[in-house]
Amino acid sequence: METNTFNPENPVFEKELEKVSPFEIKNRLINLAEEDAKRSTATMLNAGRGNPNWVATYPREAFFLLGKWGMQECRRVFDDAVGVAGIPSPKPGIAQRLMSFLEDNKNENGATLLKNAFDWMVKTHDADPDALAYEWAEGVVGDQYPTPDRILHFTELYVRDYLKWAMGADGDNSVYDLFATEGGTAGMCYAFDSVQENHLVKKGDKIALMVPIFTPYIEIPQLDRFSFDVINIKADKLDKEGYHTWQYPSEEIDKLRDPSVKLVCLVNPSNPPSYTFNPAVLDQLVDVVKNDNPNLMIITDDVYGTFIKGFRSLMYELPFNTMCVYSFSKYFGATGWRLAVIAINENNIFDKLISELPDAEKQDLAKRYGSLSIDPGSIKFIDRMVADSRMVALNHTAGLGIPQQIQMSLFAASELLDTEKKYQTKMIDLIQSRLKALWQTTGFTLIPDPERAGYYSEIDILIWAKKFYGDDFANYLVEKYQPLDFVIKLANETAVVVLNGDGFDGPQWSIRVSLANLDESAYLKIGTAIKNLLMQYYNEFQKKS
Repeated sequence: METNTFNPENPVFEKELEKVSPFEIKNRLINLAEEDAKRSTATMLNAGRGNPNWVATYPREAFFLLGKWGMQECRRVFDDAVGVAGIPSPKPGIAQRLMSFLEDNKNENGATLLKNAFDWMVKTHDADPDALAYEWAEGVVGDQYPTPDRILHFTELYVRDYLKWAMGADGDNSVYDLFATEGGTAGMCYAFDSVQENHLVKKGDKIALMVPIFTPYIEIPQLDRFSFDVINIKADKLDKEGYHTWQYPSEEIDKLRDPSVKLVCLVNPSNPPSYTFNPAVLDQLVDVVKNDNPNLMIITDDVYGTFIKGFRSLMYELPFNTMCVYSFSKYFGATGWRLAVIAINENNIFDKLISELPDAEKQDLAKRYGSLSIDPGSIKFIDRMVADSRMVALNHTAGLGIPQQIQMSLFAASELLDTEKKYQTKMIDLIQSRLKALWQTTGFTLIPDPERAGYYSEIDILIWAKKFYGDDFANYLVEKYQPLDFVIKLANETAVVVLNGDGFDGPQWSIRVSLANLDESAYLKIGTAIKNLLMQYYNEFQKKS
């Protein structure tokens, strides 16, 4: 395929290109859009990737100020003129020095958040002030391997409490173990790796994907190493007017009642439709596990949950069965920091299933993890994930960099201290205003829905072709063109980049628009470009009719 010229008018090539990940197609679309921008007065508008165009300022300012104090602690030990200093000392008095530093710098950006975050941890968790200050000093300087390797002690407490709010614990006080990872994508890779290494899902076993879904969840199970038997649970429910609700019909959820389905993966709110489960779907999933498939393992990727007020994650609906992957990247504008956690309840299905493995498989795992403990059978699944992330042998160097963990702590603390949730309100309003701008110029109908997060918008072009111009025109599109033609033409003729929704196992003629990375005015232009292109197809249809 690579020998073909990328010709937007070549339907054979378009058909071949549909086999490629939409994120790889995106690079080709960007090239087309850039060429169109050169030929015209248009500006390239790339709504293909979900990298936000904002940053959370308060926790970053706190981090940079803390770094200044951390360097003071290093220089207290020794300070050589050539630029070499010691490392922070854990001796008593370090907390008092931090408080004095913050008092001396109380007018600096970040000082208030540092002081309040420190006091909050001491008060809420009865933390030893010197131990907390020492973790901050070493963490911000980054002079040690992560210890514990899974996650720093106080970082885990900050993030655990943050997740209770962000994921909708609603009074659930069960304890979750956390593993800090290099972004949500690393968490995803570690999850697939460890469930297989621990004989929980074997090559060829049946798993389910709740689609549409982020493409790696589609692509990883197809790798030869896994070769899972994948069934799709489709969010193809339509309302009485024929519009997508992006919810799951009960007959789709019922596919999970089959006990041979060992694992289900989902993104909630979904990517790309960007809808969270409605209460009926949540209730049915709970019923499936409790009555038909109690050993079902669930991996839920909840990075967009904070863009819906009152969001409720499956990690609190089905705590025993669910592993949650949560990334700080989108909400705090921090994709470059690579900050995420895997959360697993202290009592969980993964440990239970390992304890029930046949003796031969237990012996195999005892050999695999034998270098870590004299009793390898007692190692928790989440700690096995940490070891697996470094091929076990390098477990002593595992873990997310400690400066990143300190920044993660401050992101979490900033929300825990924002009792009025002003930051969340701003983020939701920002996304919703862009969403409305996009849809108002397409001419399509944006139906109000409390389950919509709106971080992305998936638009089914075929639905709107029927609504605007009738079934005959929609049939013409299907017969005449490949679904990828729409996004290629959009890039080639209007300098607008969006992704093909069928690459996420969504409807074939759907497109995914990211609402995160462009200003509101850009979405007015993108909506207009989508409307005009659909009209262009229709004008062609009329002439040929």
